[in-house]
Amino acid sequence: MSSASNLRKSIGIIGGGQLGKMLIEAAQPWNTFFHILENTPDAPASRIADSQILGTLTHDAKIRELAAKSDVLTYEIEHVGIQTLKDLEAKGIRVVPSPRILEIIQDKGLQKQFYADHAIPTAPFRLVNTPNEWLPAAKELGIDRFAAKSRTEGYDGKGVALCKVKELEQSGDFPFIGPTLIEAFVDCEKELSVIVARKKSGETCTFPTVEMEFDPEANLVEFLACPAQINPSIDKKAKEIAVQCIEAFDGEGIFAVELFLTRSGEILVNEIAPRPHNSGHHTIEANYTSQYEQLNRILLDLPLGDTGLISPAVMINLLGSEGVNGAYAISGLDEILALPGVYIHLYGKAETRPKRKMGHATILASSLAEAIEKAKFVRNTFRFIPAL
Repeated sequence: MSSASNLRKSIGIIGGGQLGKMLIEAAQPWNTFFHILENTPDAPASRIADSQILGTLTHDAKIRELAAKSDVLTYEIEHVGIQTLKDLEAKGIRVVPSPRILEIIQDKGLQKQFYADHAIPTAPFRLVNTPNEWLPAAKELGIDRFAAKSRTEGYDGKGVALCKVKELEQSGDFPFIGPTLIEAFVDCEKELSVIVARKKSGETCTFPTVEMEFDPEANLVEFLACPAQINPSIDKKAKEIAVQCIEAFDGEGIFAVELFLTRSGEILVNEIAPRPHNSGHHTIEANYTSQYEQLNRILLDLPLGDTGLISPAVMINLLGSEGVNGAYAISGLDEILALPGVYIHLYGKAETRPKRKMGHATILASSLAEAIEKAKFVRNTFRFIPAL
């Protein structure tokens, strides 16, 4: 006898950005209700949500208002009201992923300590409170280069600085202050990501491993290729470590596990995002089940979907162009859309600025090499220009 499923549940999303927008889009064929909490009236998810509560993502009363009209809560960004979510969860409100996990992940220091405590491979690190401790921490680690990461509030490349000990000794110019994670610089061959989906029952699956190239200035994903060009043993190990992380958290939801593949063949965990992630945008077209549909399946207590790859894929972020701020138009769209296998996603942001995530493009082809060539054309052709 088949079980009955209720797709007409109400999902509450804390945040109304592009991730929330794509989560809603993925469930539109199911007629599921979505309510969002978002401070911006014209945010990307605003126009397609069933309702919007205007308010900050940390506002206690507004989060409780969202919970009152939702069967389950989720979030599309880490910087939300943790204590309120913990209180709601304690009263029986379902929050996915659990705020106890978010509380650890929200603080890069707690996150790294969690890896160390659970024998999860990660780069050597120290936790410090003031810039005066940066160089002693590096000396203690025996390193001449390191990544300094603000423990909280960092997002989309902000709050991260790559430092050389000698240069810092000479300049004394520290890029930020406050509690900081000092992490040994990893000389990596590739940066990888594995998206893990896990239900409360423990049912788990992974998406195909992807490799990422980052914009060195913005520290944002610039280019993503799937499947990752790595040997099968490395691929297997990457997925095993990613699953190990989420099992250690006893996590429910979608998690992006970012990994370093070192030149010596080690795999080290960089960080985890407890939500849909930039490294999974391509799954909308490239996989049988997207990361967004998969999260909706978890939120609605449905079986996990097939994560198999339909086609080799490349994803590029469409970032705001240099020198263009405010209202904008788009150049190059006609030429790009004439190419087969190119899918443009624009997030509906009212204004642009340099390096702002304005959209993404997914490129499918019969081979990864062909997809990469098409992606180069898209990257060189697409531009945000001042409004006409």
